[in-house]
Amino acid sequence: MGAIKKPLSVKLIIGILCGDPRFLDSIRPILCEKFGKEEENLPLFPFRFTNYYEEEIGNAPLRGFLSYERLISREEIVDIKLWTNDLELTIAKEQGTGEKRPINLDPGYMTLGQFFLATTKDQRQRVYIRDGIFVEPTLYFQAGHFHPFDWTYRDYQSEEYIQYLEKVRQKLAYQHATGKPYRERSTP
Repeated sequence: MGAIKKPLSVKLIIGILCGDPRFLDSIRPILCEKFGKEEENLPLFPFRFTNYYEEEIGNAPLRGFLSYERLISREEIVDIKLWTNDLELTIAKEQGTGEKRPINLDPGYMTLGQFFLATTKDQRQRVYIRDGIFVEPTLYFQAGHFHPFDWTYRDYQSEEYIQYLEKVRQKLAYQHATGKPYRERSTP
């Protein structure tokens, strides 16, 4: 029988989809208040992988990512997903769009070996946690790089996402090794 150990803390990453960059500008302070200091961001760029979000976000969605210095426990992802869902609906009501979300927030977490996305939808590869929230192993880390599973969304297989996530993973590895957040070194 193996000894029961608490797993290492994980890195919170939030994917953002919106049709207007002003939504990201307005939501960043709210996210920082909730999750602490941003660590690494991938600035908004055109989301070209599917038209799934067109009805809610428009025909020219933008994608970005934010990671945070403060590490979380894996279990926190449920409360984070519930909170981001509520925030999406609050923004939709403020914008007068009803249930149509003008911004989509996709929280996930990274371990040194995998990247997981939180979701409300059940599928064969997703594991139920609690309160209607599942996690999906989205990428695995092997031989120095993240790799997709058969079910991984096409956008998470893209070079932009992989490069960003590998950069965040380096910071997570540093944080696990030193107990301190990664700080960029300034060059003289």
